[in-house]
Amino acid sequence: MIRVKVLGRGIEKEIEWKKGMAVADVLREVGFNTESAIAKLNGKVALEDERVEDGDYIEVIPVVSGGGGFNYQASSS
Repeated sequence: MIRVKVLGRGIEKEIEWKKGMAVADVLREVGFNTESAIAKLNGKVALEDERVEDGDYIEVIPVVSGGGGFNYQASSS
């Protein structure tokens, strides 16, 4: 089993390990992709194609994005 925790979402679960499984597969299992989250494998940031092993611990960090917070208008004096 692979233990997975999604930070900030209150999700903690175990998923079944399968031979050849990669970080991207684990992200998909918990509803994310490599563009919407960063994964830490056993405490270290992991690339999407990094293989996971039975007993590994993965923390999923959702990426926050957006815009529109700053609206600058030049003065026309």
